[in-house]
Amino acid sequence: MPPKKRNSGAAQNKEMKPSIKNASPDKENPDLSIEKHQEKDADFMTLCQSLQVIDAVCDRAWTIWKAVQASVDKVLDTQKRLWAACLFVAVIDLEVASFTFTQILKAVDLNVKQFLGLLKKMDVNLDTISTKVNSAVTRLEKKYDVSRALYQRFEKTCSKIYTEDSEAKGKEILRSCWTMFLLAKGRALQMEDDLVISFHLMVCVLEFFIRRCPPSLLQPLYQSVISTAQSPPTRTSRRNQSKAKPRQAPPEVDVQLLETLCKENDCSVEEVKSVYQTSFSAFLDSMSLSGTRDLPQATDLSKQYEELYFKSRDFDSRLFLDNDETLLTPKVEPMPVERTPRKNLPEDVVLIPPQTPVRAAMNSIAQLRVDLITSGDQPSSNLAVYFKNCTVDPTEEVLQRVESLGLLFSQRFGQAVGPRCVGLGKQRFTLGIRLYYRVMESMLKSEEKRLSVQNFSKLLNDSTFHTSLLACALEVVMATYGGSTFKNGGYSNGGVPVETDLCFPWILDVFQLTAFDFYKVIESFIKAEPSLSKDIVKHLERCEHLIMETIAWREDSPLFELLKRTREEGPVEQAEPPATLNQPLQHNHTAADLYLSPVRPSSRTLPAPESTAPPSSQPSAPAPHQTPRHPKSNSLSLFYKKLYRLAYMRLKMLYTQLLTSHPELEPIMWTLFQHTLQNEYELMRDRHLDQLMMSAMYAICKVKNVDLRFKTIVTAYKNMPNTNQETFKHVLIREGQYDSIIVFYNLVFMQKLKTNILQYASPRPPTLSPIPHIPRSPYKFPNSPLRVPGSNNVYISPMKSPTRMSPVMTPRTRILVSIGESFGTTDKFQKINAMVNSSDRSLKRSLDMSSAPKPLKRLRFDVEGQDEADESKPGEESRLIQKLAEIGSTRTRMQEQKMKDDAESEKDKP
Repeated sequence: MPPKKRNSGAAQNKEMKPSIKNASPDKENPDLSIEKHQEKDADFMTLCQSLQVIDAVCDRAWTIWKAVQASVDKVLDTQKRLWAACLFVAVIDLEVASFTFTQILKAVDLNVKQFLGLLKKMDVNLDTISTKVNSAVTRLEKKYDVSRALYQRFEKTCSKIYTEDSEAKGKEILRSCWTMFLLAKGRALQMEDDLVISFHLMVCVLEFFIRRCPPSLLQPLYQSVISTAQSPPTRTSRRNQSKAKPRQAPPEVDVQLLETLCKENDCSVEEVKSVYQTSFSAFLDSMSLSGTRDLPQATDLSKQYEELYFKSRDFDSRLFLDNDETLLTPKVEPMPVERTPRKNLPEDVVLIPPQTPVRAAMNSIAQLRVDLITSGDQPSSNLAVYFKNCTVDPTEEVLQRVESLGLLFSQRFGQAVGPRCVGLGKQRFTLGIRLYYRVMESMLKSEEKRLSVQNFSKLLNDSTFHTSLLACALEVVMATYGGSTFKNGGYSNGGVPVETDLCFPWILDVFQLTAFDFYKVIESFIKAEPSLSKDIVKHLERCEHLIMETIAWREDSPLFELLKRTREEGPVEQAEPPATLNQPLQHNHTAADLYLSPVRPSSRTLPAPESTAPPSSQPSAPAPHQTPRHPKSNSLSLFYKKLYRLAYMRLKMLYTQLLTSHPELEPIMWTLFQHTLQNEYELMRDRHLDQLMMSAMYAICKVKNVDLRFKTIVTAYKNMPNTNQETFKHVLIREGQYDSIIVFYNLVFMQKLKTNILQYASPRPPTLSPIPHIPRSPYKFPNSPLRVPGSNNVYISPMKSPTRMSPVMTPRTRILVSIGESFGTTDKFQKINAMVNSSDRSLKRSLDMSSAPKPLKRLRFDVEGQDEADESKPGEESRLIQKLAEIGSTRTRMQEQKMKDDAESEKDKP
């Protein structure tokens, strides 16, 4: 029963205006002096007066406005709106408490998304908007998205709880309930943008109001739950009437009512109870509401919320109740999508609508709990056997490590979310432990099958392996609860980084785990746990990319020591020879190989060609006259294989936006980029891969006399996926000093590589590096359609698993063949037959040319639409293609035979 008309927005606005002074800067700060700003525009000064800014903010905003005015060809929006954006930037930069975000939105008649979009358009130069402002905008946008999703869920849930008989009373209850939730969220949680915990807190508030609401306003389901819980007590006899105790206040929580709410909203009763018993109960005590029978006064709640609102200086979430235009987003009509054929469904089947953010989060959490329902928080009997088979039994050390890391995790979780949320941290750690033991057992079974050994003493006594595996399991849990998000450099009002973000790489900081060690477990973890959802697999892959882009290059990373040791081996010992770049990325290294790396001898100590030493064997002894050398690191080699391919993929993406008219420059830029990563890797210390990429692109354009400005490169870079403005605004120049990407190029990159860059202008440039082979993601999704080689339109899809909650999305405007499902018209079958049968012709030709048939090379599913032969061992894809070819060939022969039979039968007819 959500309110549809504005009925109290004006009253709230009246309350807001006198409160501006309460939120204004220190009383010692002087008021705005018009005489000091006579050179400024009169309308600009009027806006400053209405927002009650101080002189310093006024001057700073005017300076920003002049810079924007000089750097754009035409004004992006009305001057008044741009002035408001400049004032917003100035307030954050100067850390001055002035107007709220809602007040500035109302002053220029914009909603949240429109204003934030205007800020992004303003950022035309690298120094227009600081990283501090970027961080504040990111936090504000995330908080708005979460608040909007919560309010939409609040409306929907309340419509199922309350009747519409008494609209006025119902609206008053809704307003009080929503305001009390906002107040509880602001006081009990340090992370107001945590969707799951905030929703659990909302359920607690709803339970509080339902118990105190008149039964006549409730829907039948909740009336029956309340009547059951509030059944009249047994009658006291007259003899004992004088001894009867006075009627007590209602219990702290109605468990049956809470369970009903959780069931209706698909959330965990255990987790909601934990939030109630810790955070919400403490909030009720602070409000003196524990044990009371009456609903709190709406005016009192609103007054207390205002204090939080003016303290945070962001948007007023009460305005969601009034459908206020500042919090609305323009509705986008869904585009008609051409759907692929699907099996015939009954007409009465209702398609599931798109999931809301809250429901999607609840479903993901429920799926994770179902997947882990058979897993325990102690090592299984199979794991216990593996532990006992070790030379040194690791059981005791494993259990002690889990206990100590569990205490550490819960403590740091409470610091980030709220001091009363330590219990929630323990619950999530328990889920992580179950996944940790489950994946470990799966890994060991695979290793036993691969190596035919059962003693994994060295691996299972490796503390780094266990910590990394547990961290990966917890990252899966945290991503399931918090969405697949990553840290974006959050700052507090004072500009100091604060721990209110559970996004990756938070878990690495908690366990003091280096990113290079964590990366070793990711691929094996994904392969060992097939129940991971596609979103979680993509999240872990993005974690791996973040590690390669920047986190592994931190000052204290062991990566630099490995690279230094590799360089000491001489030019023969390269982390990844460039000559292998154009080959498909293939390896059989598991987490065991990488954590026990180095296990492969260097090129000067390799065993004889006829040696068949297993991967886990020790390096052979060097010849008497050879200098002993360190074994080559498998982990470093694989890291660089992936790094090169990621680096080229991002360079190609940026190059495609900017320089398609200069195709000859791409291999030159890649050669310089690859040379930098291999030979000048110190430039990556405390920096980002994309900083070297943009610098290499600009350098080659300079030396080849191609007009490409850094401003243009940065503008295109911002449109790439997975980018952060800090990458080009906050670049390390020297210790403790940061500046823009242009300053880095001039003072660091160009100075270090000047000689190498100039070689590309000479008549005899350096040898170009091979273009890397860019494969599909190594983390293949079992439900993803695969393209049939030889065609751009035919895809094959495995049977869908009934346990997955979300349907598989298929490529737009493509024909999708699902084996085992009805397809469609016969003309589409004929097209498929023609495409599939074309793959049989090479086999037929080989049979004609030689009596002994030659085996076909395995066909790789390519990315760019070109088929390439691969000499490697056939895998699942090749067997699937072979099966499809056999089906097509059999179908063709059957059709030909039928045509012959029909022709003969026609002849036989009189």
